[in-house]
Amino acid sequence: MVSEGETRKELGRCFEKMKMEGYVISEWKDIPVELLMRILSLVDDDRTVIIASGLCSGWRDAVSLALTRLSLSWCKKNMNSLVLSLAPKFVKLQTLVLRQDKPQLEDNAVEAIANHCHELQDLDLSKSLKLTDRSLYSLARGCTSLTKLNLSGCTSFSDNVLAHLTRFCRKLKILNLCGCVEAVSDFALQAIGENCNQLQSLNLGWCENISDDGVMSLAYGCPDLRTLDLCGCVLITDESVVALANRCVHLRSLGLYYCRNITDRAMYSLAQSGVKNKHEMWRAVKKGKFDEEGLRSLNISQCTYLTPSAVQAVCDTFPALHTCSGRHSLVMSGCLHLQSVHCACILQSHQTHSAFPHPAH
Repeated sequence: MVSEGETRKELGRCFEKMKMEGYVISEWKDIPVELLMRILSLVDDDRTVIIASGLCSGWRDAVSLALTRLSLSWCKKNMNSLVLSLAPKFVKLQTLVLRQDKPQLEDNAVEAIANHCHELQDLDLSKSLKLTDRSLYSLARGCTSLTKLNLSGCTSFSDNVLAHLTRFCRKLKILNLCGCVEAVSDFALQAIGENCNQLQSLNLGWCENISDDGVMSLAYGCPDLRTLDLCGCVLITDESVVALANRCVHLRSLGLYYCRNITDRAMYSLAQSGVKNKHEMWRAVKKGKFDEEGLRSLNISQCTYLTPSAVQAVCDTFPALHTCSGRHSLVMSGCLHLQSVHCACILQSHQTHSAFPHPAH
Protein backbone atom coordinates (compact mmCIF):
# COMPACT_ATOMS: atom_id res chain seq x y z
CA MET A 1 0.00 0.00 0.00
CA VAL A 2 1.41 3.41 -0.98
CA SER A 3 1.98 5.76 1.95
CA GLU A 4 0.64 9.30 2.04
CA GLY A 5 4.18 10.70 1.83
CA GLU A 6 5.01 8.67 -1.27
CA THR A 7 1.72 9.73 -2.87
CA ARG A 8 2.48 13.39 -2.23
CA LYS A 9 5.89 12.99 -3.85
CA GLU A 10 4.26 11.34 -6.84
CA LEU A 11 1.78 14.22 -7.13
CA GLY A 12 4.66 16.66 -7.00
CA ARG A 13 6.40 14.85 -9.83
CA CYS A 14 3.17 14.93 -11.83
CA PHE A 15 2.84 18.69 -11.38
CA GLU A 16 6.49 19.24 -12.43
CA LYS A 17 5.99 17.07 -15.51
CA MET A 18 2.87 19.02 -16.43
CA LYS A 19 4.77 22.31 -16.16
CA MET A 20 7.51 20.97 -18.43
CA GLU A 21 4.90 19.89 -20.98
CA GLY A 22 3.36 23.34 -20.99
CA TYR A 23 0.22 22.70 -18.91
CA VAL A 24 -1.25 25.81 -17.31
CA ILE A 25 -3.40 25.11 -14.24
CA SER A 26 -5.49 28.06 -13.18
CA GLU A 27 -8.71 26.26 -12.29
CA TRP A 28 -9.77 22.81 -11.05
CA LYS A 29 -11.03 21.95 -14.52
CA ASP A 30 -7.49 22.27 -15.90
CA ILE A 31 -6.22 19.27 -13.90
CA PRO A 32 -6.23 15.99 -15.89
CA VAL A 33 -8.67 13.34 -14.67
CA GLU A 34 -5.81 10.90 -13.98
CA LEU A 35 -4.25 13.33 -11.51
CA LEU A 36 -7.58 14.13 -9.88
CA MET A 37 -8.09 10.43 -9.31
CA ARG A 38 -4.68 10.24 -7.62
CA ILE A 39 -5.57 13.21 -5.41
CA LEU A 40 -8.81 11.50 -4.42
CA SER A 41 -6.82 8.50 -3.20
CA LEU A 42 -5.52 10.74 -0.39
CA VAL A 43 -9.03 11.53 0.82
CA ASP A 44 -10.56 9.15 3.39
CA ASP A 45 -13.66 11.22 4.19
CA ASP A 46 -16.68 10.33 2.07
CA ARG A 47 -18.28 13.72 2.70
CA THR A 48 -15.26 15.46 1.18
CA VAL A 49 -15.40 13.20 -1.86
CA ILE A 50 -19.08 14.01 -2.38
CA ILE A 51 -18.35 17.74 -2.17
CA ALA A 52 -15.44 17.33 -4.61
CA SER A 53 -17.71 15.61 -7.14
CA GLY A 54 -19.71 18.85 -7.42
CA LEU A 55 -16.78 21.20 -8.02
CA CYS A 56 -16.61 20.75 -11.78
CA SER A 57 -17.03 18.18 -14.54
CA GLY A 58 -13.41 17.05 -14.08
CA TRP A 59 -13.89 16.21 -10.42
CA ARG A 60 -17.22 14.55 -11.19
CA ASP A 61 -15.58 12.33 -13.82
CA ALA A 62 -12.66 11.54 -11.51
CA VAL A 63 -14.92 10.57 -8.63
CA SER A 64 -17.11 8.49 -10.91
CA LEU A 65 -14.08 6.53 -12.12
CA ALA A 66 -12.19 6.28 -8.84
CA LEU A 67 -14.83 5.77 -6.17
CA THR A 68 -15.58 2.11 -5.48
CA ARG A 69 -16.53 2.35 -1.81
CA LEU A 70 -18.96 4.77 -0.16
CA SER A 71 -20.53 5.00 3.29
CA LEU A 72 -23.39 7.37 4.03
CA SER A 73 -24.00 6.16 7.59
CA TRP A 74 -22.94 9.59 8.84
CA CYS A 75 -26.00 11.14 7.16
CA LYS A 76 -28.60 11.64 9.89
CA LYS A 77 -31.29 13.16 7.67
CA ASN A 78 -32.09 13.44 3.95
CA MET A 79 -30.19 10.22 3.15
CA ASN A 80 -32.85 9.26 0.65
CA SER A 81 -32.41 12.46 -1.37
CA LEU A 82 -28.64 12.12 -1.19
CA VAL A 83 -28.73 8.58 -2.59
CA LEU A 84 -31.06 9.69 -5.40
CA SER A 85 -28.60 12.41 -6.41
CA LEU A 86 -25.42 10.34 -6.07
CA ALA A 87 -26.43 7.00 -7.60
CA PRO A 88 -26.25 8.26 -11.23
CA LYS A 89 -22.77 9.73 -10.57
CA PHE A 90 -21.06 6.88 -8.74
CA VAL A 91 -21.64 4.04 -11.21
CA LYS A 92 -18.43 2.18 -10.31
CA LEU A 93 -19.40 1.58 -6.70
CA GLN A 94 -18.65 -1.88 -5.38
CA THR A 95 -19.36 -1.25 -1.70
CA LEU A 96 -22.19 0.92 -0.38
CA VAL A 97 -23.00 1.29 3.32
CA LEU A 98 -26.41 2.83 4.08
CA ARG A 99 -26.79 1.80 7.72
CA GLN A 100 -29.21 4.08 9.57
CA ASP A 101 -29.99 4.92 13.18
CA LYS A 102 -33.44 6.15 12.17
CA PRO A 103 -35.15 4.84 9.01
CA GLN A 104 -34.69 7.23 6.09
CA LEU A 105 -34.30 5.15 2.93
CA GLU A 106 -37.30 4.56 0.69
CA ASP A 107 -37.81 2.24 -2.25
CA ASN A 108 -37.04 4.87 -4.89
CA ALA A 109 -33.47 5.28 -3.55
CA VAL A 110 -32.77 1.54 -3.77
CA GLU A 111 -34.28 1.50 -7.26
CA ALA A 112 -31.86 4.27 -8.25
CA ILE A 113 -28.96 2.19 -6.94
CA ALA A 114 -30.16 -0.83 -8.91
CA ASN A 115 -30.54 1.27 -12.07
CA HIS A 116 -27.04 2.74 -11.99
CA CYS A 117 -24.67 0.75 -9.74
CA HIS A 118 -24.48 -2.55 -11.61
CA GLU A 119 -21.00 -3.39 -10.26
CA LEU A 120 -22.17 -3.35 -6.63
CA GLN A 121 -20.90 -6.30 -4.60
CA ASP A 122 -21.41 -5.25 -0.97
CA LEU A 123 -24.60 -3.47 0.16
CA ASP A 124 -25.64 -2.62 3.72
CA LEU A 125 -29.30 -1.65 4.13
CA SER A 126 -29.60 -2.55 7.81
CA LYS A 127 -32.44 -0.93 9.78
CA SER A 128 -34.17 0.27 6.61
CA LEU A 129 -37.64 -0.10 8.06
CA LYS A 130 -39.36 1.83 5.26
CA LEU A 131 -38.26 -0.47 2.47
CA THR A 132 -40.78 -2.83 0.87
CA ASP A 133 -40.60 -5.69 -1.63
CA ARG A 134 -40.05 -3.12 -4.41
CA SER A 135 -36.48 -2.66 -3.23
CA LEU A 136 -35.50 -6.32 -3.40
CA TYR A 137 -37.16 -6.79 -6.77
CA SER A 138 -35.07 -3.91 -8.11
CA LEU A 139 -31.83 -5.34 -6.63
CA ALA A 140 -32.60 -8.70 -8.24
CA ARG A 141 -32.90 -6.90 -11.56
CA GLY A 142 -29.91 -4.57 -11.40
CA CYS A 143 -27.35 -5.83 -8.84
CA THR A 144 -26.74 -9.46 -9.73
CA SER A 145 -23.05 -9.28 -8.70
CA LEU A 146 -23.85 -8.92 -4.99
CA THR A 147 -21.68 -11.10 -2.76
CA LYS A 148 -22.53 -9.45 0.57
CA LEU A 149 -25.95 -8.14 1.62
CA ASN A 150 -27.03 -6.85 5.03
CA LEU A 151 -30.81 -6.61 5.52
CA SER A 152 -30.79 -6.94 9.30
CA GLY A 153 -33.70 -5.21 10.97
CA CYS A 154 -35.66 -4.85 7.73
CA THR A 155 -39.07 -6.07 8.81
CA SER A 156 -41.28 -5.39 5.76
CA PHE A 157 -39.92 -7.83 3.18
CA SER A 158 -41.88 -10.97 2.29
CA ASP A 159 -40.45 -14.45 1.92
CA ASN A 160 -41.57 -14.46 -1.74
CA VAL A 161 -39.35 -11.51 -2.65
CA LEU A 162 -36.39 -12.94 -0.73
CA ALA A 163 -36.74 -16.19 -2.67
CA HIS A 164 -36.94 -14.16 -5.90
CA LEU A 165 -33.75 -12.26 -5.01
CA THR A 166 -31.77 -15.48 -4.54
CA ARG A 167 -32.64 -16.64 -8.05
CA PHE A 168 -30.75 -13.68 -9.52
CA CYS A 169 -28.10 -12.91 -6.87
CA ARG A 170 -26.49 -16.33 -6.92
CA LYS A 171 -23.01 -15.09 -5.94
CA LEU A 172 -24.02 -14.21 -2.38
CA LYS A 173 -21.44 -15.31 0.20
CA ILE A 174 -22.48 -13.23 3.22
CA LEU A 175 -26.14 -12.61 4.04
CA ASN A 176 -27.48 -10.97 7.19
CA LEU A 177 -31.21 -11.46 7.77
CA CYS A 178 -31.24 -10.97 11.53
CA GLY A 179 -34.70 -9.89 12.66
CA CYS A 180 -36.29 -10.26 9.20
CA VAL A 181 -39.14 -12.27 10.68
CA GLU A 182 -41.57 -11.94 7.77
CA ALA A 183 -38.99 -12.60 5.06
CA VAL A 184 -37.31 -15.64 6.60
CA SER A 185 -39.42 -18.76 6.31
CA ASP A 186 -38.71 -22.37 5.41
CA PHE A 187 -39.73 -21.47 1.85
CA ALA A 188 -37.12 -18.69 1.70
CA LEU A 189 -34.40 -20.92 3.19
CA GLN A 190 -35.19 -23.58 0.62
CA ALA A 191 -34.65 -20.97 -2.12
CA ILE A 192 -31.34 -19.91 -0.55
CA GLY A 193 -30.22 -23.53 -0.44
CA GLU A 194 -31.18 -24.09 -4.08
CA ASN A 195 -29.68 -20.88 -5.49
CA CYS A 196 -26.81 -19.69 -3.27
CA ASN A 197 -24.39 -22.60 -3.05
CA GLN A 198 -21.43 -20.23 -2.49
CA LEU A 199 -22.91 -18.93 0.77
CA GLN A 200 -20.41 -18.84 3.65
CA SER A 201 -22.06 -16.70 6.32
CA LEU A 202 -25.75 -16.42 7.23
CA ASN A 203 -27.36 -14.63 10.16
CA LEU A 204 -30.91 -15.80 10.92
CA GLY A 205 -31.04 -14.46 14.46
CA TRP A 206 -34.56 -14.14 15.91
CA CYS A 207 -36.25 -15.42 12.75
CA GLU A 208 -38.58 -17.46 14.88
CA ASN A 209 -40.77 -18.89 12.09
CA ILE A 210 -38.17 -21.26 10.64
CA SER A 211 -38.10 -24.96 11.44
CA ASP A 212 -35.78 -27.92 10.87
CA ASP A 213 -37.03 -28.18 7.27
CA GLY A 214 -35.58 -24.78 6.40
CA VAL A 215 -32.24 -25.32 8.14
CA MET A 216 -31.85 -28.76 6.57
CA SER A 217 -32.41 -27.20 3.13
CA LEU A 218 -29.55 -24.83 3.90
CA ALA A 219 -27.28 -27.62 5.11
CA TYR A 220 -27.79 -29.62 1.93
CA GLY A 221 -27.61 -26.67 -0.45
CA CYS A 222 -24.80 -24.58 1.10
CA PRO A 223 -21.93 -27.00 1.88
CA ASP A 224 -19.40 -24.16 2.23
CA LEU A 225 -21.28 -22.54 5.11
CA ARG A 226 -18.81 -21.35 7.78
CA THR A 227 -20.85 -19.06 10.02
CA LEU A 228 -24.48 -19.60 10.95
CA ASP A 229 -26.43 -17.70 13.60
CA LEU A 230 -29.67 -19.40 14.67
CA CYS A 231 -30.04 -17.51 17.94
CA GLY A 232 -33.68 -17.23 18.94
CA CYS A 233 -34.89 -19.69 16.31
CA VAL A 234 -37.02 -21.40 18.90
CA LEU A 235 -38.60 -24.07 16.68
CA ILE A 236 -35.44 -25.85 15.57
CA THR A 237 -34.40 -29.15 17.15
CA ASP A 238 -31.45 -31.53 17.05
CA GLU A 239 -32.32 -32.41 13.44
CA SER A 240 -31.00 -29.05 12.28
CA VAL A 241 -27.67 -29.42 14.06
CA VAL A 242 -27.22 -33.01 12.91
CA ALA A 243 -27.73 -31.93 9.28
CA LEU A 244 -25.25 -29.07 9.67
CA ALA A 245 -22.69 -31.33 11.33
CA ASN A 246 -22.92 -33.91 8.55
CA ARG A 247 -23.11 -31.59 5.54
CA CYS A 248 -21.28 -28.35 6.43
CA VAL A 249 -17.83 -29.69 7.23
CA HIS A 250 -16.25 -26.20 7.14
CA LEU A 251 -18.54 -24.78 9.84
CA ARG A 252 -16.55 -22.48 12.15
CA SER A 253 -19.18 -20.56 14.10
CA LEU A 254 -22.62 -21.67 15.24
CA GLY A 255 -25.08 -19.63 17.32
CA LEU A 256 -27.78 -21.59 19.15
CA TYR A 257 -28.66 -19.08 21.86
CA TYR A 258 -32.16 -19.69 23.25
CA CYS A 259 -32.71 -22.74 21.03
CA ARG A 260 -34.23 -24.61 23.93
CA ASN A 261 -35.14 -27.77 22.01
CA ILE A 262 -31.48 -28.64 21.49
CA THR A 263 -30.33 -31.74 23.40
CA ASP A 264 -27.18 -33.83 23.85
CA ARG A 265 -27.77 -35.53 20.50
CA ALA A 266 -26.91 -32.30 18.72
CA MET A 267 -23.68 -31.91 20.68
CA TYR A 268 -22.54 -35.47 20.06
CA SER A 269 -23.24 -35.08 16.34
CA LEU A 270 -20.95 -32.03 16.26
CA ALA A 271 -18.23 -33.93 18.13
CA GLN A 272 -18.51 -36.95 15.87
CA SER A 273 -18.32 -34.80 12.73
CA GLY A 274 -15.12 -33.25 14.06
CA VAL A 275 -13.52 -36.63 14.62
CA LYS A 276 -14.65 -37.84 11.19
CA ASN A 277 -13.19 -34.82 9.43
CA LYS A 278 -9.81 -34.87 11.16
CA HIS A 279 -8.20 -37.04 8.48
CA GLU A 280 -9.17 -34.38 5.93
CA MET A 281 -7.40 -31.82 8.10
CA TRP A 282 -4.19 -33.88 8.09
CA ARG A 283 -4.39 -34.29 4.32
CA ALA A 284 -4.61 -30.50 4.03
CA VAL A 285 -1.57 -30.10 6.30
CA LYS A 286 0.49 -32.40 4.10
CA LYS A 287 -0.48 -30.37 1.03
CA GLY A 288 0.47 -27.14 2.76
CA LYS A 289 -3.10 -25.85 2.65
CA PHE A 290 -3.91 -26.11 6.34
CA ASP A 291 -6.51 -23.73 7.64
CA GLU A 292 -7.64 -24.58 11.14
CA GLU A 293 -10.78 -26.62 10.63
CA GLY A 294 -13.63 -27.19 13.00
CA LEU A 295 -15.68 -25.04 15.34
CA ARG A 296 -14.04 -21.93 16.73
CA SER A 297 -17.17 -20.32 18.18
CA LEU A 298 -20.25 -21.94 19.71
CA ASN A 299 -23.04 -20.18 21.61
CA ILE A 300 -25.30 -22.56 23.56
CA SER A 301 -26.56 -20.07 26.13
CA GLN A 302 -30.01 -20.91 27.51
CA CYS A 303 -29.91 -24.40 25.97
CA THR A 304 -30.98 -25.88 29.26
CA TYR A 305 -31.36 -29.53 28.19
CA LEU A 306 -27.63 -30.01 27.58
CA THR A 307 -25.51 -32.05 29.97
CA PRO A 308 -21.81 -31.49 30.84
CA SER A 309 -20.61 -34.73 29.25
CA ALA A 310 -22.07 -33.89 25.83
CA VAL A 311 -20.72 -30.33 25.81
CA GLN A 312 -17.34 -31.51 27.08
CA ALA A 313 -17.19 -33.92 24.14
CA VAL A 314 -17.56 -30.97 21.74
CA CYS A 315 -14.97 -28.96 23.65
CA ASP A 316 -12.49 -31.86 23.58
CA THR A 317 -12.98 -32.37 19.83
CA PHE A 318 -12.50 -28.73 18.89
CA PRO A 319 -9.49 -27.23 20.76
CA ALA A 320 -10.26 -23.74 19.40
CA LEU A 321 -13.32 -23.61 21.69
CA HIS A 322 -12.34 -21.86 24.91
CA THR A 323 -14.05 -21.37 28.24
CA CYS A 324 -11.06 -19.67 29.87
CA SER A 325 -11.03 -16.01 30.85
CA GLY A 326 -10.56 -13.60 27.96
CA ARG A 327 -11.05 -16.25 25.29
CA HIS A 328 -14.72 -17.16 25.60
CA SER A 329 -15.52 -18.79 22.28
CA LEU A 330 -17.74 -21.39 23.95
CA VAL A 331 -20.55 -19.32 25.45
CA MET A 332 -22.74 -21.07 28.03
CA SER A 333 -24.37 -18.27 30.00
CA GLY A 334 -27.63 -19.26 31.64
CA CYS A 335 -26.56 -22.92 31.85
CA LEU A 336 -25.34 -23.19 35.42
CA HIS A 337 -25.29 -26.98 35.24
CA LEU A 338 -22.50 -26.74 32.64
CA GLN A 339 -20.00 -25.11 34.99
CA SER A 340 -17.88 -28.28 35.04
CA VAL A 341 -17.17 -27.98 31.28
CA HIS A 342 -13.64 -26.70 30.65
CA CYS A 343 -11.40 -26.19 27.64
CA ALA A 344 -7.94 -27.71 27.22
CA CYS A 345 -6.24 -24.54 28.49
CA ILE A 346 -7.81 -24.81 31.93
CA LEU A 347 -7.19 -28.55 32.17
CA GLN A 348 -3.52 -28.12 31.19
CA SER A 349 -3.12 -25.28 33.66
CA HIS A 350 -4.59 -27.41 36.43
CA GLN A 351 -2.30 -30.34 35.55
CA THR A 352 0.76 -28.08 35.50
CA HIS A 353 -0.18 -26.57 38.85
CA SER A 354 -0.69 -30.03 40.36
CA ALA A 355 2.72 -31.21 39.13
CA PHE A 356 4.51 -28.63 41.32
CA PRO A 357 3.70 -29.11 45.01
CA HIS A 358 3.15 -26.05 47.13
CA PRO A 359 6.28 -24.95 49.11
CA ALA A 360 4.39 -25.48 52.32
CA HIS A 361 4.20 -29.19 51.52
